[in-house]
Amino acid sequence: MGTYTYPKFEVRSTQDLQGTVQRRPLIIIGAGPVGLAAAIEARLNGLDVLLFDEDDSVSVGSRAVCYAKRTLEILDRLGVGDALCAKGVSWNIGRTFLQEEEVYRFNLVPEEGHQRPGMINLQQYHLEEALVARALELGVDLRWKCRVVGVTSLADHARLEVESLEGRFAIEADWLIVADGARSPVRQMLGLDIEGMIFKDRFLIADVVMQADFPAERWFWFDPPFHPGQSVLLHKQADNIWRIDFQLGWDADPEAEKKPERVLPRLKAMLGDDRPFELEWVSVYTFQCRRMKDFRHQRCLFVGDAAHQVSPFGARGANSGFQDTDTLLWKLALVMRGLAPEGLIDSYHRERAFAADENILNSTRSTDYITPKTHTSRTFRNAALSLARHHGFARKLVNSGRLSLPSFLTETPLNTPDRDAFAGDMVPGAPMDDAPVTHEGQAGWLLRHLATRFHCLVFVDKPGELDPQTRQDLQALRQGEVPIEPLIVSAQPGQVDGLTVLVDTQNWFARRYDARSGSVWLARPDQHLCARWRSFDVQAVRLALDRALAKA
Repeated sequence: MGTYTYPKFEVRSTQDLQGTVQRRPLIIIGAGPVGLAAAIEARLNGLDVLLFDEDDSVSVGSRAVCYAKRTLEILDRLGVGDALCAKGVSWNIGRTFLQEEEVYRFNLVPEEGHQRPGMINLQQYHLEEALVARALELGVDLRWKCRVVGVTSLADHARLEVESLEGRFAIEADWLIVADGARSPVRQMLGLDIEGMIFKDRFLIADVVMQADFPAERWFWFDPPFHPGQSVLLHKQADNIWRIDFQLGWDADPEAEKKPERVLPRLKAMLGDDRPFELEWVSVYTFQCRRMKDFRHQRCLFVGDAAHQVSPFGARGANSGFQDTDTLLWKLALVMRGLAPEGLIDSYHRERAFAADENILNSTRSTDYITPKTHTSRTFRNAALSLARHHGFARKLVNSGRLSLPSFLTETPLNTPDRDAFAGDMVPGAPMDDAPVTHEGQAGWLLRHLATRFHCLVFVDKPGELDPQTRQDLQALRQGEVPIEPLIVSAQPGQVDGLTVLVDTQNWFARRYDARSGSVWLARPDQHLCARWRSFDVQAVRLALDRALAKA
């Protein structure tokens, strides 16, 4: 593959792990994007982490390429967002065509006042390489060429059998995070089920290197003249690589369809001219929508594709996996330090299984629409597509893949119910919206000021409105067993001794959060809101914290 040189990472000796069985506080299996994100989150939360992977390089081929706005905000907190956004192809616009006519378009971020785009397209190997560098920078104990061949799950730990280049050894973990992918050998070793359905259709992925003047948008065709009766998806990636997906049908032979003599004529028919291109990577896949019954099995915690799988149209796989680790690691860190009851870990399954079910529902609907299995469903789809050319109501029925959005965790018991009236989407359980702010005269973004800890945000018209008792109470929140960092968001510039003041220069925060002077929000370390009030009450904040820690 001419556009990318695959790294070979240093394979460290495992002699220090041989002999007497060691017990480590946290072990992660799998150094794909989700496993690496979990390891980085662990280090940012002050945890020692040992990470095993059976390879010594990054994934071959572009694989997951679409990373949604929410994921980019998580990557910002992991410390790699800027570099990946600079490398990737940013986009907001998607277009859907019936044959050659556009019938529908959408804009993922139609409103101003956000730092990140709706999506970037970037080959998975670039993402993994950046995450590996960041993990090593933070001190993750990353062991390549270590294959886990046995797992025993016990009530208070897990025991692993690992094969390395220097021999086999056993090791134990207080907690084990399983991020070993859709086929998950660990899940199979433990005899755990994954339930759902496999859709009877096949799709060809072709990564093509070429110079092209197509815009950086998502283009999806139903029944195009260059691939009649089927669907095609086009995305631009970094390094002038274009991802093209061709629907093949269930009867297609996967091995035969990957051969150049079958792929090249499809591409030439689509491109319709004599432009030069090079075929870089080819794969054939099927749609699957499945999940485990429980993402926690004693001390084993499953994340990403090991826990749940969805079809690729909608970019819900990797994006959902990043949200898994974002939700899990702050809880695990507090439990491991004895600052929260072990029951807090149970909320990981409840919250992320809800998100997985939401993703599976949307993914199933998209798959049924793209690959209708009955005459009736095909007739409905084709009628909606035809009407969408000229009628707005029908465009809402067009479904070429509902794209990844973060879940609103409104039903989690960790939320404190509202006692005051608010408008807008920033309800308890909502992922926080970004907003442009200034800090000490420097322009920036709200979410960049929220690190991996709890935050109490207070909105005021002027910083001078804060009375001495409120300032004292806000500062006292930092001294708690589980600290809460206060943030003042002000409509006007000013300072408050000992507190960070962010100025809502363009009024986006006030609009998105329905902010009035005195309003208060409690945010979790994963930037989901868990409580809000119209006035500050330090005791109410502490009670909401206890609830968010599963203590109440």
